[in-house]
Amino acid sequence: MIRRLLVANRGEIARRIFATCRALGVETVAVYSDADAGAPFVAEADRAVRLPGHAPAETYLRIEVILDAARRAGADAVHPGYGFLAENAEFAAAVIDAGLTWVGPPAKAIAAMGDKLAAKALLADAGVPMLPSWTDGDQVTGFPVLVKAAAGGGGRGMRVVRDAAGLAEAVASARREAAAAFGDGTIFIERYVERGRHVEVQIFGDTHGTVVALGERDCSIQRRHQKIVEEAPAVVPSELRERLHAAAVAAGRAVDYVGAGTVEFLLAPTGEFFFLEMNTRLQVEHPVTEAVTGLDLVRLQLLVAEGEPLPLAATSPADGHAIEVRLCAEEPGQGFRPATGTLHRFAIPGVAGEFTPTKGLRLDSGVTDASTVSVHYDSMLAKLVAWAPTRTEAARALAGSLARAELHGVATNRDLLVRVLRSREFGAVEIDAGFLERHPEVLAPLLPADHLPLAALAATLASAAGRRAAATVLAGLPSGWRNVPAFPQVTRYAGTDGGEIEVRYRLDRNGMLAEWSTSPSAAPTPLEPAAVGRDATSGGDAARGLPPAVTLVEAASDRVLLDVGGVRRVFRVHRVGSAVFVDGPDGAASLTELPRLPLPAAELAAGSLLAPLPGTVTRVHVEVGQRVAAGDLLLTLEAMKLEHPVLAPADGVVGELPVPPGGQVDTGAVLAVVNPEEDAR
Repeated sequence: MIRRLLVANRGEIARRIFATCRALGVETVAVYSDADAGAPFVAEADRAVRLPGHAPAETYLRIEVILDAARRAGADAVHPGYGFLAENAEFAAAVIDAGLTWVGPPAKAIAAMGDKLAAKALLADAGVPMLPSWTDGDQVTGFPVLVKAAAGGGGRGMRVVRDAAGLAEAVASARREAAAAFGDGTIFIERYVERGRHVEVQIFGDTHGTVVALGERDCSIQRRHQKIVEEAPAVVPSELRERLHAAAVAAGRAVDYVGAGTVEFLLAPTGEFFFLEMNTRLQVEHPVTEAVTGLDLVRLQLLVAEGEPLPLAATSPADGHAIEVRLCAEEPGQGFRPATGTLHRFAIPGVAGEFTPTKGLRLDSGVTDASTVSVHYDSMLAKLVAWAPTRTEAARALAGSLARAELHGVATNRDLLVRVLRSREFGAVEIDAGFLERHPEVLAPLLPADHLPLAALAATLASAAGRRAAATVLAGLPSGWRNVPAFPQVTRYAGTDGGEIEVRYRLDRNGMLAEWSTSPSAAPTPLEPAAVGRDATSGGDAARGLPPAVTLVEAASDRVLLDVGGVRRVFRVHRVGSAVFVDGPDGAASLTELPRLPLPAAELAAGSLLAPLPGTVTRVHVEVGQRVAAGDLLLTLEAMKLEHPVLAPADGVVGELPVPPGGQVDTGAVLAVVNPEEDAR
């Protein structure tokens, strides 16, 4: 019987495993890098062992260091979570050789499925349908194709190639990314199925020879070939469901599978399905299966590892419907660029439970208020799961909770997720792996551009109210009141898009809003009185360029209530230094208040390209003095386990390349300077 379990992982999955351990009375051990020293999962473990260093290669990927931590903490079992060493057969064997209980499949099964090329050959013999594939680009007989890493998963190393011209670079790039993520740069190429759905089957095996399917999941909504929306059950005909389950069980039996595993399939529009890969671990999206089966899959993992038989012999019908979204620190409108920083507030309303099977809303999070999102690990912050009797109800509840969440300090994909869940196509199950490419409209922020002025006004009024509340003299004066009524109070903000917005307002002697307007930055001018009754949702009297009629109902430092054209709207305001976060009924805005008298700053050279986040320059593709065209690849920046291409913004000549290959950069560092064509020299 397992007494003390070490989780060889971090973040959300470590907290998830700890939750089940607490319920079962199993003691827990965390391992943590220096970057994770203050993370929630470390504080929640009964014991924690430091792994010196920051990067995964220094910490979570070092087998000998993990085993030493288990020995020092007195652990008698190891759970790998997912990612890192979870599908490393050498690690599984080393754990067992050290006399510890391995909570996972046999090393032989991991090795068999870890090499995707060998796995395809093995399972084809077991009757599992396969796509044609090649190991050499010269062998490819038709396009489009998908370049894939032979080791690992999570979409890393994947590249879609639609013609022969782009194949060589895609193969080289996939090899680099796979080597960085998994330590193995082997790749293969397979036929790419247009409009294919990603459907996977959860299987479970025990040491007594039982292998069962516990239902299937649809994980078709993806970005960069990584899942961001998952649901169970998949909306497929019952006959197809039975064939998927049978193929998945056959795959498990072919390798004498034990523990939790997932067999992933590509479902073509014709109804055909093909094997993609088998993940020999617990999946990120396992909570949706737990929601519709009522099973705790981590509990089953522990029982099976202790030698117990599975308490079920077949798949039971799904109870209701569950949908999960992965909330990530990234900017969808900027090519899903990862984001870093401090998460000043992380609040999601309506959560009924965390980390274990829950009806309603479930939150599995690796972060809390004040957590730091670093460049060292992937961008996922949390998973939010909604269970409801029907798919429509689950999608609506999930979108509503996400839309009302307060996520301050780090850019996230929240707005994208809400738009996907509320889209007509998602509701009609018109989904496939290319959904985001065909529907770029879901990348737009929830807050319409013409509603940003109201959010900026709310931020300004909240700041004014906060200053008056903190005043030690003349506290009875209305906020913002001044003796020169013809001229307004002025506050300037920078938005997340780099633009500026200036708010001008005046309060009367009773503290009520007399006039207001917004504009690009300009010198203060007297305000024109606004007429009453303009349509707030249309931005006011557009023909005259006037803002909507707004009445200030009440204002505090953290909450502003405005009457806009006869409709009251509540704005929640959170200020951290100069950063102001506004959550309103139409969406959220992140603003930075600009100083009234800014200090002079060094001017960047024209054509400077800046690092969007900390990372490492892995390759420089051009030379100083080389002529480039708009869109040409200049260099590659690696951050948060992904490669990010840096492209020429316009035609010109490369003037500077200050960072050599292998160089580390911080956010805002100059990566390259491209002198525009007319200034080329």
